[in-house]
Amino acid sequence: MARSADVLILGGGVIGCLSALRLAQRGLDVALVERAQPGAEASGAAAGILAPQAEAGGPGPFLDLTLHSRALWPALVEELGATGIDVGWRAGGTLAVALDEAELAHLDARAAWQRAAGLAVEKLSAAETRALEPQLAPLAGALRFAGDHQVEPARLMRALEVAAARAGVRFIAGEARRVLHDGARVTGALVDQGGDGARLDAAHVIVACGPWSSLVDGAGLPARAVTPLRGQLIEIELRPPPLAHVIFADGGYLVPRADGRVVVGSTEEDAGFRKEVTAEGLERLCARARRVCPPLAGRPVARAWSGLRPRSADGLPYLGATAIAGLLVTAGHHRNGILLAPVTAEIACALVTNAPPPLDLAPFSPLRAG
Repeated sequence: MARSADVLILGGGVIGCLSALRLAQRGLDVALVERAQPGAEASGAAAGILAPQAEAGGPGPFLDLTLHSRALWPALVEELGATGIDVGWRAGGTLAVALDEAELAHLDARAAWQRAAGLAVEKLSAAETRALEPQLAPLAGALRFAGDHQVEPARLMRALEVAAARAGVRFIAGEARRVLHDGARVTGALVDQGGDGARLDAAHVIVACGPWSSLVDGAGLPARAVTPLRGQLIEIELRPPPLAHVIFADGGYLVPRADGRVVVGSTEEDAGFRKEVTAEGLERLCARARRVCPPLAGRPVARAWSGLRPRSADGLPYLGATAIAGLLVTAGHHRNGILLAPVTAEIACALVTNAPPPLDLAPFSPLRAG
């Protein structure tokens, strides 16, 4: 027997869960389909960096999208505090560190265009950087982005799941197999529940299946529009905590938690849907930890894991309507899923309720995938 909802969300990562929460808060009947525990894939494996400036490649629509979303985070953190779960929010800012003069020149160029764009960025000398972070290796200088922050994804996902359930979201265990439509308008989805297929009817369907989004039949995306990119990470513990800022250096990052854990990431590997942690990956991450923060070198690796980032063909997420009325796609966020969750949820709500979206969605249209 078919079950119905106003909105059916396929995928229980940070994008799906926050979108479900926001839609339920608007009085809609929302059902969310997830084959595992919400956040068990890319969202839970992420480092939780909210750093549009530290990671920006240049001005443009994508930077505008990330900055808009970053501005929504403080209110979201306060809201989720009502669940009683600490999401690990830290507003200490980020440092992009140059380990030599060649890297410093690249940082100077980045500071120049960000200042020209009206963004706040602070250039630090080597001595100023070491005064802030005395445990770092010898360096040439850094940029400080005071507006960049971090959260802990595992805690965030628990809080989102609790908040969404309290708001009335129905969580359905199963794997989305096919989006159903009549050729013009979406009618629901077919969900595999342990070998038994169940039809779920809905007026709106949102595809938010991360790197699996293109594999959902009828999702409105070509087969290779979203592909997985493996990222391996490690966690090292050192007390007292060795770092105060998120550090970008040596082609990766170090993310300090308040209790002395330091997440070191990340690899970027075309490995299909394989999530193994490899010896090569561990070597690269341990070497990065040693080069950037030498006190970490003698500490044991407390944990190692990997996740599959959902990468789009052109590096921009797919956000918006498809050729089928009522069918929306919010996928392909690559390494920015946690950061972009608030604005993506805003966009999903706007499109479902026929309200104006917060930004121009033309650069992110799923229709560009062909």
